[in-house]
Amino acid sequence: MRYITGPGRVALGGVCQNADVTPVAGPLTDSLPALPRQERPNLTSIGTIVWLASELMFFAALFAMYFTLRAVNPDVWRAETELLNIPFAAANTTVLVLSSVTAQLGVFAAERGDAARMQRWFIITFLMGAFFIGGQAYEYALLVSEGLTMQSSAFGSAFFLTTGFHALHVTGGLVAFLFVLARAYLAPRFTHSVATSAVVTSYYWHFVDVVWIGLFAVIYLVK
Repeated sequence: MRYITGPGRVALGGVCQNADVTPVAGPLTDSLPALPRQERPNLTSIGTIVWLASELMFFAALFAMYFTLRAVNPDVWRAETELLNIPFAAANTTVLVLSSVTAQLGVFAAERGDAARMQRWFIITFLMGAFFIGGQAYEYALLVSEGLTMQSSAFGSAFFLTTGFHALHVTGGLVAFLFVLARAYLAPRFTHSVATSAVVTSYYWHFVDVVWIGLFAVIYLVK
C-alpha cells in the first residue's frame, strides 16, 4: 500500500522513507473539499445604500420642520389643510406606488439577462413617474390659484418645501431611468454592469416611493 504522509515522504508497506519527490494531485488530494468561494460585495450597491441613508436624514429634517411648524400653528393647519384634494392626491400616490412594482419587475428581468423585458418595464415605470410629477404640478397650480403659496403661511412653506424636494428626487429618478434605458439600448450586449445600474436605480426609486407614502400620510391624512 502506498500513501502520502507529508511533503517529500512516502510510506511503502507502512514504513516511512525519505523520497525526493514533489507531491502531485491524486485520489487523496482530489477528495479534499474545495474552499468556499468568497463573494466580494458590490461596491456600487453599497455606495448607493450609504447615499440613500444620507438622503433619509435629509427627509427626516423636513419631517421635523413640518411637525414643528404644525405644532406652533395649529389654527393655520386646521384651516388650510381643507384646501387639499385628498382623493386626487390618493390616486396620484397609487400610480407612484404601483411604479415601484413595475420597476422591480424590470430588475427581475435584468437579473435574468432579459434586456428587452427590462427596458419595457422601465419605460412603463418612467411614464408612471412622469404622470405623478404632472399630477403634482396640476395640484400646485390649483393650490396657488386658491391663494396657498410658499410665502402665504407656515403651512404653505412646509407643504411646498417637503413635496417640492420630493418632486425633485422623483425627477432625478426619472433621469436615472433614462440613463439606464439608453445604456442598455446602446450596449452591444447586456453586461453585469448594466444590470447593476438597473438594480441601484430601483433602490433609489423604492426609496422615493416610501418617502412619499410617509409624506402623503402626514400631510393629507393626519389631521
